[in-house]
Amino acid sequence: MSHFEEIKAFTQIVEAGSITAAAERLSLAKSAVSRRLSELEQRLGVELFHRTTRKMILTDSGQGFYERSSRILADLEEAENAVSQAHQELSGELRVAAPLSFGVMHLGPAITEFQKLHPAIRFDIDFNDRQIDLIQEGFDVGIRIAELEDSSLIARKLASNSIIVCASPDYLDKYGTPTTPEELIDHHCLTYSYLPNPNQWNFIDMLGQVQTIRVKSSMQSNSGNYLRDAAIAGLGVLRQPTFIAYDEIKKKELVPILQDYEIPSVNAYAIYPPTRHLSQRVRTFIDFLVDRYAGEPYWETCLH
Repeated sequence: MSHFEEIKAFTQIVEAGSITAAAERLSLAKSAVSRRLSELEQRLGVELFHRTTRKMILTDSGQGFYERSSRILADLEEAENAVSQAHQELSGELRVAAPLSFGVMHLGPAITEFQKLHPAIRFDIDFNDRQIDLIQEGFDVGIRIAELEDSSLIARKLASNSIIVCASPDYLDKYGTPTTPEELIDHHCLTYSYLPNPNQWNFIDMLGQVQTIRVKSSMQSNSGNYLRDAAIAGLGVLRQPTFIAYDEIKKKELVPILQDYEIPSVNAYAIYPPTRHLSQRVRTFIDFLVDRYAGEPYWETCLH
């Protein structure tokens, strides 16, 4: 058994999460992948995983070996791609993870345009608001819309996203228009459950002072699109990124309120694992997104 095959099997187990899933990715029998892992551990003289009945967890030695091995394999793939693609079109698989609303509404059309330019690229796309571990789950690129925590991932900014507070004209006619953040306490509010503190809404006043309001949630959901539609139906006040509600604001189905107060915006980033040489197809795709969203995003024009 070659060292390369052992290492490739090991990295696939880490990224897929199990020997069974790695075997499916490699189109091998589960026993063959298990044997390659055992032979690698015997050759290295260390255990790379803590094995339980439910999952396999990297040991400290396994984590260090994975970080180095994945970079070596990425370098090898990049070297092969550099030679094979020097006079060929981009090809291969691109695994992309993106938030559901932003992904379907804005990333989807970009992917469609990119694939028309590079038809030999095969996309595997996960539209999901959960925070995906790119390395563990084997994704090439992730789109994050958040304040990024410190991590080993590399990030490139794609676009800014303003946060607005809004409600339907019917709701404001019935319950009145709040003129200060404190007045939100007496209103029905629609909250997004994937935020760390869904009921905590922050505002910055004209003096630069931060005001934190704990609103009462009359409805909570993990779907920004559903909350937008609930706000249009007059069910409450909504705090949401412009990239979801921009069209409804333009149509005046939703009315921005509390515009004398600033709400900290969040940026959209393309993130990817750190390798010395990013594959050409991943690099080209990220460059394409950066160019596509350069300048003021079209969803921000609803505020003018």
